[in-house]
Amino acid sequence: MLMVPDDVVCTFKKVLAENDELRADVARLSDENTNLKQLLEASRRAGKRQAAPFSKGIAKEQPKKPGRRAGAEYGKKAHREPPDHVDETVAVGLPKFCECGGCVEETGSAVQYQEEMPEPKPVVTRFDISIGRCRECGRRVQGRDPRQTSDAIGAAGAQVGPKAQAMAGLVMKRLGLSAVKTREVMERTTGVIVTPGGLIQAAQRLGADASPAYEALCEFVKTSPVVSPDETGWRIGGRKAWLWTAATKNTTIYRIDYSRGFDVVMLLLGEHYSGIVVRDGWGPYRQLTEAEHQTCLAHLCRRCDEILEVARGRAREIPLAVRAILKDALAVRDRRDLDELDDRGVRREFKKLQRRMIALLERPSITYDENRKLLNHLDTEYDALFTFLRHRDVDATNWRAEQAIRPAVVNRKVSGGNRTVRGARTQEVLMSVMQTCRQRGVDVIDFLSDVQHRQPSGSPLLVPIGSG
Repeated sequence: MLMVPDDVVCTFKKVLAENDELRADVARLSDENTNLKQLLEASRRAGKRQAAPFSKGIAKEQPKKPGRRAGAEYGKKAHREPPDHVDETVAVGLPKFCECGGCVEETGSAVQYQEEMPEPKPVVTRFDISIGRCRECGRRVQGRDPRQTSDAIGAAGAQVGPKAQAMAGLVMKRLGLSAVKTREVMERTTGVIVTPGGLIQAAQRLGADASPAYEALCEFVKTSPVVSPDETGWRIGGRKAWLWTAATKNTTIYRIDYSRGFDVVMLLLGEHYSGIVVRDGWGPYRQLTEAEHQTCLAHLCRRCDEILEVARGRAREIPLAVRAILKDALAVRDRRDLDELDDRGVRREFKKLQRRMIALLERPSITYDENRKLLNHLDTEYDALFTFLRHRDVDATNWRAEQAIRPAVVNRKVSGGNRTVRGARTQEVLMSVMQTCRQRGVDVIDFLSDVQHRQPSGSPLLVPIGSG
């Protein structure tokens, strides 16, 4: 029997103990690494949820001077133009003596204009309504002037006019002020006094009156050749919900729903939408199998930048290569739009970009987890990467939807969402009409005033928002 020296046994036991300690350290450090990655990702997401970048880290000791830069890159210089009419002319004479005590003599004259808010004084209209009864059926009949928005009399006979209601709806549903603050704004700027509860009820009635226009816009979006959808978090009565948008060049609709799935996508665009969808990488959009897709290149570039913030060594090769391909694709688009590339040249560059992307996707042995996830995502989105090079009227990013959501995000910071489902319905209707009016150059106050004027039958008289 082979005898092992005691010192060898002792060393062996010591090595085993050290090995156990090292394994424990590796496991602990692995857990710490996983936790730190999760915290980093949570921090990134929290930063994206901010409505504005309140803090960008440590302030620079010598920051650049704010404002526009002097020189050719300043941009168009402008000034306030004189008003087109004058309500009052005031003669401003010279003082008799200068500050030094000397006499002052007139050497010329100049003109200055000042535009001021008028004294808030509401215009009150009294309607003397004739009331009668039908001799045939005995039904009560009441007169109606086209300027009236309601048949209510008696205790409800003192009402707020349609333009005042439209202005209140704009302040609440687009600018995001609360009903209490809106009441103060209305009183100070128009002289119209109304309670917060009255403003909420007026907004609900305004949403109901504008609903036919909203439904027409929804049908218009479903037939649009190019649309950009997106979604963001919302609240209904404290419960988690989502605010969706679908934006085109001249139409934007919103929908607030508890779901973030394909069921809402079908409500926005229809199950068989066959146009071009410019969207981010959210999976439900890809279920529109009859549509052509363009994934947002800005999202992909930001994802590459996030990987580069933490990746080291060869792990940086993949995000750098992906970003270079995407930037080159945008450069091809710019050259095409400047007529530096004809259609044949665009097709040639398009095939080069495809070959570069395929070579990248076929790279073996990707060990860095974030790079593997990125390539898997690009493989899924491959057919939607360069659609904007095949169609001139397609954007490379979903900026239209992002811009449409921005006012809602600011609104959410103040209100937190809606308290009721009815409030959410009012929100989506009024925001859609207001945003579309803005896109089409239609005065939203006039439009919302017009939809409140009803015939005795109850049908709203809608002013067409436009087409195209």
